[in-house]
Formats: sequence, C-alpha cells, structure tokens
Amino acid sequence: MPLVKPSCVRDLRARVNIVDVISRSVTLKKAGSRFKGLCPFHQEKSPSFHVNADMGVYKCFGCGKSGDLITFVRETEGLNFIEAVEALGQRFNIPIEYEEGAGPSREERSLRQELFELHDIAAQHYHEAFRAKNDTGNWMRDYWAKQRRFSNELAEDFKIGAADAHGSDLGALLLKRGFSEAALRQCGLFFIYDDAAVTLRSLRPRFRGRLMIPIRDHQGRVVAFTARQTELTPENDPAKDAKYVNSPETPIFTKGNLLFNLDRARTHAKEEHPFVMVEGQLDALRCWSVGLKTAIAPQGTAITDTQLALLRRYHNQVECFFDSDGAGQKAALRFLPMALKAGLEVRFLTLKGAEKLDPDLLFLERGLAGYDAVRADAESAMAFAARALLPEGSQANAERKAAVVNPLAEIIFAAESEVARDEFIQEASRHLGLSSVALTRDFERFRQRGTRYSSPAREEPPPEPRPSGPQTISPEHHLLLLCLHFEQVGPPLSHALPPEWVDANHPAGALLNRVLAEFEHDAWPGAQNLADSDILESEAEKALIASLLFDSPQIDEPFKAAEEGLQKLRERALRLRLRQIELALSKPATEIQPDAFSLLKERRELQGQLRQPIRLAPAV
Repeated sequence: MPLVKPSCVRDLRARVNIVDVISRSVTLKKAGSRFKGLCPFHQEKSPSFHVNADMGVYKCFGCGKSGDLITFVRETEGLNFIEAVEALGQRFNIPIEYEEGAGPSREERSLRQELFELHDIAAQHYHEAFRAKNDTGNWMRDYWAKQRRFSNELAEDFKIGAADAHGSDLGALLLKRGFSEAALRQCGLFFIYDDAAVTLRSLRPRFRGRLMIPIRDHQGRVVAFTARQTELTPENDPAKDAKYVNSPETPIFTKGNLLFNLDRARTHAKEEHPFVMVEGQLDALRCWSVGLKTAIAPQGTAITDTQLALLRRYHNQVECFFDSDGAGQKAALRFLPMALKAGLEVRFLTLKGAEKLDPDLLFLERGLAGYDAVRADAESAMAFAARALLPEGSQANAERKAAVVNPLAEIIFAAESEVARDEFIQEASRHLGLSSVALTRDFERFRQRGTRYSSPAREEPPPEPRPSGPQTISPEHHLLLLCLHFEQVGPPLSHALPPEWVDANHPAGALLNRVLAEFEHDAWPGAQNLADSDILESEAEKALIASLLFDSPQIDEPFKAAEEGLQKLRERALRLRLRQIELALSKPATEIQPDAFSLLKERRELQGQLRQPIRLAPAV
C-alpha cells in the first residue's frame, strides 16, 4: 500500500471541517462553542457525542470514542487509514499525493472503495441509457411519464436508469475501466459461474429490460439497485415474474441496514416534519415529487432493528404510512413494537372512510394536500394497534377482547417510558370498553411472564463533559494536557521532569515521556500534527490525544498548573523512595547494611527536596 505524504494529510485536516464530515452520518446541533448529537458508535437516546470544530476532534462522553475526521471515516465506513484519506480527498475535491509520486494501483485499492466507484459508474451508465434517444430510452421515459406519471425532473434528480433487454453493455464498460475480477464478481450486477474466467462473454447481466432505481446508503453513495419489471423484460430473465428485483447483498450492501432515501430525508427531518415510512421506493419517490421530503422506505424486506437505530440517530419521530390492505396492516403491527423499543415516537396515517389507502395513488391524485388530510386523522401507536387487532372495539365479546390482551401488552411494554405505557393502557381500555384497572392487572401478569420486546435496561443520562484539570485526571494526564494546549510549557518541563518520575506503564505516562523528549530535542511537531507523526504508537494513544485535545482547559496560569503537576509527580516518586529507606532503617541493627549512613544522608536530602518549591521558568 503506497504511503500518503504527511504534508498532504496535514493539508487535508486543515482544509476539511470535521463538522462537514460528521454531519453526513450524525445530525449535529450547535451547543455553545461545540456541536452535539447522538453517538454513531453506540445506541443512545440522549446526545452525548460532541464535536470540537476548532480543534478538529470529536468525543463521546457515553462510550468514550474519540478521534479526528480521519478516525471518524475509518470507524464509520470500515476503511484503513489510506482508504479514509482517499475517500475524504475524493469527497472534498482535494488531490492526494503519495510518497515518490506513486499512487495506488487497482490491485492495491480496497474492494469496498472499488465497489463504490463501480456502482457510481453503473448508475450513470443506466441513467444515460434512460435518457438515450433510442428504442429502450424512449420506451422507458414514456413508461416513467405516462404509466408511472413521474416527471423528467425527478428522474434526473434521482438518476433513474434503464437496462435494455441485453443489459446495456455495462460489462464492456466496466472491463474497459479496468475493474478487478473480485469487484466484478462481487458487485451483484452480473451472473458469473464460479469456475469461469471473467470475460465479456462470462459477464451475464442480472438486470435486463428493467427500470433501474439506484439505492444509496445514508451517506448518499450508490450501493445497489432496485429493478422494476417492464414490458421490455425478456422471457428468459430468471426473475421474469418478479415485479421488483434488488441487487443481492454485497460487501457494501446489506438490505437490513439501509433505508431508501434516508440520505436525503435525514436533512429535512425535524420538529413538525417527522420521517414518513412508506412501503416501497416508488412510494417514497412519489412523496418526494409532491414536496414531502422526509419519506423513506425499507428495501423490500421486513423492518430491522438496525434500520430503526439508524433512523433514531437523525430524528425520533416517524409516521407510518403503509397500504391499508391486510399486508400493510400486518407490516405496521410488526413495525410498531420494534419502533417503540428503538425509542421512536410513532403515529399512523389513515384516511377515514377509505377501505384501501395507497400512498402512491393518494399523492398522485391530491398532491401534498393528501398528506395533510391523512395527517389530520393520524392515530397514536396504541389507537392504531387496538383498532387493527380488534376492529369492533367495545362491541366485541369477552373472548375476543381477552384474545388481544397479550398482543397489546407486548406493544405496550416495548415502550421504555412509564408515562407512555400508562397512556397506552388508558387508550386500550377505552377502545376495548374495559376498566383500566382490570387491563393493567392483565398486562402486569403478562410482564411477569416476560415479553419478546422487553424493554432494555434504562440508560443513565450520559455525564456532562467536565472541565479537565488536575482534580479529575492523573498528574501525567494533567501535564500532557498542558503540553498539548500550552506548548510554551513543554521545553522547561522537559528539563525539569526526570523520566523516572513518570509512570510509563499507562498510555498517558508513556506519551508524556515521548512528548517531552520531542520538546527537549527541539523537534516538537505541534499538537495538530501529532496524528501524522511517529510519536503516537497505538490506537489507544491516538484516542487519548484526541480526547485531551477536545477540551480547551480553563487555566489562566499554565506554568503554575505545570508546577503543581510536577510537584505531585515529585511527591509520589520521592515518598516512595522514602518509604523504602524507612523500611531498610527499621530492620534490627544487625541487619542494617553497612551503607546505613548513606541511607540517612539520602533521606535528609529527599526531605529537603520535598520542602523546596518548584519553579518553571518560561523558555527564553
């Protein structure tokens, strides 16, 4: 793997705002001089993830994760250092320079990065086929506009594509672009026999004669496709009867981890503008076309916990807008307890008097006014569940009412909030025409037996960031913090602090000795450039530096603070030696070594040193 020039990495860090990088994955809100949001590294409901834009670092006060913009891309996208640098360079249009001018070869690049590039090229290729003035392009545009009744502007915006009956010559293009055999085999766009060499002849297109809808991850990268059957789909297509065919799972695409249109919807979701969960991609496109910008859809499979945790990271409110047929109702009931468990506030959109509610048809006929109409009749989670499970409500007989107690209880106890649970019980009792006291007793018996969606242990609120200082961290941490934020302290401290006073068995101590050695030899690279130096030897040390850089300590007199830290280290080291001397001198006279006089002299000197104040003079 070729090495990126350190100067290039420094330039990248200087030119790219860490907030712009993290905002692609986390919704950040201004909080004083920082930004904060829900941590992408662990599930939480109260934001404990903080970003210090001035220092270019982040830190989670819940799970302890910390780092800079390159660390964040590595952690969230599963890339190594070089790949993360290359991804940021491409994303922010910054050229990457390599040692000796040698860039990475095709073989040296990661498969994931190659697959991202391959899908980007495939999406553009399909889109050009959709726009082409030929039989396939003309038919697909006609189908898009007249049968599906979508605009050309929407097709341009979402890069809608077309695969002709022969596969649109995609294989020839990708071979010409030099993609590796591994990428062509694992991209999911072709059928290839395991023992066949990868040639133009062996690349049999998976998608033929279909409308192509790019699937993007939450960062906006094309990772797969949904292909809609059309009259152009050939008879020998293995999936001829399937209305929709998705890409298979690949190293960059797992259906249960993605939500269609989340990359766009997440930037519009906020108070009074919740996410709107619809059943299919075309439903989501219809919503977008009429101005409902928060619509999202699963990838043709049941909703997963991973998808809901991803959703919760950006906004905690979601409206469920599934078809009102039996399948849609069942899907909504499966979705509800999972959403409550994930900490989402859920409402259900319904249209009174409509036997069948199809979001695509509703918006096509009524536009955004259709959304306002169904939203006016939106039902709470429990109102929807009670009606769906027992449509006749209080008119049902006792046996029917008893039969729905367990399903309702399972939903109720998926909610973490006791307030929400109590309100759900009240709503259920009103719908069933039962006493809330009796219903509560039944629900409590259900809870004692255990429930599939039992609520997780309650999270304690994450600790608020505490100011760094000697009262909260070890002397080594304290002095390392001072060296990073008040670099003028480093040179005199490097001459005043003997290495043996430092506990080097911990990262802070080991790092402090290395940092002071750099100051002593006038080779300090600067705190902002530490990540690119040889000083940091492990990921733990990089995380520690990022954590210490995150907070600018409120210290008015850094030299006085350094003197206090140095005094603590001296106290610890000399007191330990004094205890050793006292132990030696406490032995019987016959066991005292001949150098007892030397021990007494050393004790007197150490006691004198402890009485002497420590003064650090600024370097001249």
